[in-house]
Amino acid sequence: MINTVLELAAEALFVSDLQPSESPSGKTVEDAVTAMLLRHGSDGCAAGVAEEFGDHPDMAVRRMGWVRQELRSVMTAPRRPHYAS
Repeated sequence: MINTVLELAAEALFVSDLQPSESPSGKTVEDAVTAMLLRHGSDGCAAGVAEEFGDHPDMAVRRMGWVRQELRSVMTAPRRPHYAS
């Protein structure tokens, strides 16, 4: 199940507007993943990834490498506890 969640997150981040040059924070990455899943759904994100790999395979491979690196960073970063107000 964790692999499925990671794949969904990767597809969502891939179709987002975030760029490597922005050096996004973990929160920004998480927000982008959530926004894309809400906007496009899992099928829409997967379709966007497939389209880019079909149209621009070299660029898509580089972007997916960056996406996976960003998600690894987010997943391994220490998290602060959230306290209810």
